Amino acid sequence: MMIFIQDTIISSDLTDEYFCCNLSGCKGICCVEGESGAPIEESEIVHLEKVLPIVWNSLSVKARRVIERQGIVYLDTDGEYVISIVDGKDCIFTCYDEHDVCRCAIEKAYREGKTDFRKPISCHLYPVRVRQYKEYRAVNYHHWEVCDIAREQGKQRGIKVYQFLKEPLIRKFGEEWYNELVASDV
Repeated sequence: MMIFIQDTIISSDLTDEYFCCNLSGCKGICCVEGESGAPIEESEIVHLEKVLPIVWNSLSVKARRVIERQGIVYLDTDGEYVISIVDGKDCIFTCYDEHDVCRCAIEKAYREGKTDFRKPISCHLYPVRVRQYKEYRAVNYHHWEVCDIAREQGKQRGIKVYQFLKEPLIRKFGEEWYNELVASDV
């Protein structure tokens, strides 16, 4: 079943499935594994360039080399901007804490008050992916086995995908849109 709100077609998985990140369990693997870097909106490139000097010392030497060689973003095989990656996996903005949990250097700087840019919207929305088509935007839940622990924790806590992602969904689509989504979960 699909949900229609404004110019979006939303997978009912957002209201039917449960999800709550468990970083201590998954170690932030979604920022490490994958076929390419995280999708970036063209308007976000300027924010990434602005935050780069702030997070530079938090990045690995390999990530710095990738940035120096090819930049912070590249066009993938679909012709979309994505964040550069290291050795075919790690996002260039990954950093690890004392428990070997992968964290986002941009979000770390945001939480420390060093920038007003939290992180790219595709990262903030994950596991939801948005795809722009000519007449509408498709909003889908990306079901990936690395998030099994998050689905289990969401189910245990009774937190649905859209509830877990309230802040980034409002950031992307607005509060009115979010309230319509909440109303559809009856």
